[in-house]
Amino acid sequence: MYQREIVCLDCGGATQAIARVLVDGGWRVRPASSADEARRLLDELAPRIALVAFAAALPDASDVRTLEDVLETNTRTAWVALVEPGLLESPAMQRLIASYFRDYISAPFLPETILQSVGHAYGMATIDGVAYQTVAAAPADEMLGQSAAMENVRRVLRKCARSRAPVTVTGESGTGKELAARSIHHQSAHATGPFIAVNCGAIPANLIQAELFGHCRGAFTGADRDKIGRIEAARGGTLFLDEIGDLSLGLQVNLLRFLQEGVIEKVGTHRPISVDTRVIAATHKNLEKAVAAGEFREDLYYRLNVLWAEMPPLRERADDIELLAQAYLERFSSLRNGRAAGFSRQALAVIKAHPWPGNIRELVNRVQRAVVMSDRRLVTPADLDLDRRCISRNPQTLEQVRAAAEKDALRRSLRHSGHNVAETARDLGVSRLTIYRLMEKHGLQQNASGVPLACTNRNA
Repeated sequence: MYQREIVCLDCGGATQAIARVLVDGGWRVRPASSADEARRLLDELAPRIALVAFAAALPDASDVRTLEDVLETNTRTAWVALVEPGLLESPAMQRLIASYFRDYISAPFLPETILQSVGHAYGMATIDGVAYQTVAAAPADEMLGQSAAMENVRRVLRKCARSRAPVTVTGESGTGKELAARSIHHQSAHATGPFIAVNCGAIPANLIQAELFGHCRGAFTGADRDKIGRIEAARGGTLFLDEIGDLSLGLQVNLLRFLQEGVIEKVGTHRPISVDTRVIAATHKNLEKAVAAGEFREDLYYRLNVLWAEMPPLRERADDIELLAQAYLERFSSLRNGRAAGFSRQALAVIKAHPWPGNIRELVNRVQRAVVMSDRRLVTPADLDLDRRCISRNPQTLEQVRAAAEKDALRRSLRHSGHNVAETARDLGVSRLTIYRLMEKHGLQQNASGVPLACTNRNA
C-alpha cells in the first residue's frame, strides 16, 4: 500500500505513541529528534506535511529561533502541532501556532483526531502545492512592485539573463534573492531546464559535498546506492546556491573547479562528469569582507561575481509596501477561504510606518497571520501583531523626504554606473556640474565604496 510520508519532530513531547497511530493509519513516519535533523529530512524528502510535538514547556529562546527558521524555510510543508493544554495559554506558543501551523491538536491525543487533522492538512497542502506550482511557473508576476528601485532591479535582471556568466545576488535576508534568481532563469536560454535551489547554510557540513556533487554506492556508511548531486540535477538549467557565504573553504575549492572546467567528481570516485549548468549565487554577507578575513576564497569570489545584482530592502521600497501587502492578503485569503478582503485605515498606517527589518519575508508572515486571526472584512493592526504606537510621532517634513529620495536616487545611479559621473548625469537627466554639487551636498565621494547595483562584467 502507498504510504504518505510525514516528518515528526519531537520538541520534548512523546511521539512514540503518536507514531504508532500514524503508522497504523497508513503513514510512513520519519522521526527527527532535533530541528537540524528535521531540516535535513525536509530537504531530502520535501514532504507535504510535518508534525511537531511540544512538551509541557516551550523550548528555550534559541531553540525556538532554530525551529522558526525551519518553519519559515519550508512554507510548502503543512505543519501540525501537538500541544499540551497548559502550553496553549502561553502567548509565545499562540503566536508560534498562528504564524506557522496549519492546525494543532491538544491532549488527550485521540487516534481519530490525529488522523483526521493530519489527513486534512495533507489534503490542503496538496491543493496549496498546485497553486504554488502555478505561481512559480510565471515568476515575472511575482516580482511585484512599481517603485524606482524595483524597476532598476528588473532592468538589471534582464541584462543578467542575456549572459551565461555566473551571477551573485546580494541583499538583506528576506528581500527576495531566490525570486530574483528564478526571474533570471526564466528569462534566460536555460529557461526550459530545471531550476535547482540549494541553501548552503541549511545542509549539515558532513553532507553538503555529497548533496552538491553526488556520491557512489559505498562511498561512505549509509551510501547504499548511487546518487545524483544537485549540480548534476541542474544540468541544462540553473543551480541557485543560496547563502554561498556559508560554504566551507574545502568545498569552495571543489566548486571553483566546477566553475572553471565545467566538470564534477562524485564522492567515492575520480571519474570526471561534464555538466552544463548556469550558476547563480546569493548571500546576505559582505563577500569582500569575507575574502579579506580569509573566510572566502578570492578566486572563487571573482568567478562567482562576474555579474551581480542587489535586492533593495523593503524599507527602500515605500511605494511597494501597500501593493505587496494587498497582493499577499488576496492570495492567502483565496487559498484558505479567509474572511479578510482588505486592510483598515489603521492597519495601512502601521504597515507603512513599520521598518520591516525582516523585509518581504516578515511582511508575508504577518499578512498570513492576519488572514488566520482576522474575524472581520478589514485587517486590523492587532491581526498583524503590529502596534499602532509604532507610527512615528515625529513625521519627516516634505523637504526631508525629498532630500532622502534625492540622495537615494543619486547613490543608486552612481553605483549603477560604477561611479562614472558622466553616465550618472545622463541617467538622471542633469548636468555633470549638478551631479558634483549633489555629491558634495549629500557627502558622497566619487570613489565611494559599496557593491554597485548593476549587471557588469568585472573582467571586461
